[in-house]
Amino acid sequence: MEPLRVGVVGIGYLGKFHAEKYARMDGVKLAGVVDIIPERAESVAKQYGTEPFTDYRDLIGKVDGVSVVVPTTVHFSISRDFLENNVDVLIEKPMAETVGEADALIKVADFRSRIIQVGHLERFNPAVVALREVVERPLFIESHRLHIPKKPDPGKEVRGTEVDVVLDLMIHDIDIILNFVKSEVKSIHAVGVPVVSTRVDIANARLVFENGCVANVTASRISMKNMRKIRIFQKDTYISVDCANHEITTIRRDGDGIQLPIPGMFLEQTSFEEADSLESELEAFVHSVRTREAPLVSGREGRNALRVALSIMDQIEATNKKFMGKSESF
Repeated sequence: MEPLRVGVVGIGYLGKFHAEKYARMDGVKLAGVVDIIPERAESVAKQYGTEPFTDYRDLIGKVDGVSVVVPTTVHFSISRDFLENNVDVLIEKPMAETVGEADALIKVADFRSRIIQVGHLERFNPAVVALREVVERPLFIESHRLHIPKKPDPGKEVRGTEVDVVLDLMIHDIDIILNFVKSEVKSIHAVGVPVVSTRVDIANARLVFENGCVANVTASRISMKNMRKIRIFQKDTYISVDCANHEITTIRRDGDGIQLPIPGMFLEQTSFEEADSLESELEAFVHSVRTREAPLVSGREGRNALRVALSIMDQIEATNKKFMGKSESF
C-alpha cells in the first residue's frame, strides 16, 4: 500500500509536534512542511527528512491530507484552497474566525467530498473518551479549565493571548459539552475580563439548553494552578473527570465499587495510562483520510463549538461595554 502523503502548514510551537508525529507514523509520508520563516521551515524539514516550503500552495498536488496549524485569521483562506484542490484538512481550533467562514468551508468540503477534522484535542483524552460509556442524559455540567500563565519568550506575546480565553481554552469544554448534551443552546449568560493581556483572560458562561440541561463553564489563564476538570450530574449518577490526570470518579445508585455511607450509593474510580492525545488525533485524521470515514470531530462540530464560543464573547463584550458606560456616569 502506498504511504499516505501529508503536510503541515505552520510549524511554530504546535506545528512542529504535528510534523514530528507524522514523520514517525507507519504508512505515512511527511511530504513537506510550510512556514513563512524560511529558516524555520528548513530546520524542521531537515530534522524530519522532508521538503521545506514558504508557500503552502506548493504542497498542492504533493499531499493527500494536511494539518493547518497557523493563526486563526488565515485558517479559512488556507483550508479553502486545499479543500478546493481535493486535499483533506485537519484545522486547529478554533476552526475559523467567523461562523460564516466555517459554513463556507463545510460547503466546499461537502461539494468536493473532502474531510474536515477540527483539532479539539481534549476529545482524544482517554478519560474523555471513556465518558461515552457513562454519560447518558446530563442535567447539569460544571467545567473548570485553569492555566498558570506561561512566561513569554523575550520580545514576544504569551502564546495564546492573541485571542480571548474563550477561544483559547474554553472552546475545548464547549465542544465536549455540546457533544454530550446533544441539544441546542437556549440562552447564554457570560462574564469575562482582561487581566494580564488586552484580551479577556478569565471568563464564565452559563449555558441553558433546550432539553433542560445547564452547563456552567469557567476558563482562566491567570490561575495559580493548572486544572482541567469536568463534573457531570445525571439521574442517579455523579461523574467527576480530571482531564489532566486522566481519572474518572463516578458515584451512582446501585453500582459497583465502594459502598458509601449514603444508602444505595457506590463509588468507582478509574485511572487511565498516560496517552499522547495529539498522536491519537493525528492517527484518527490519517484513518479518516484513508477510509473516508467521518472524523471524530467533524467540521460541523467545530462550527457548532465556534458559534457558541463567539456568542459568549459577544455577550461578554456587550456586558463590559454596559458596565463601563455605567461606571463612567458615576
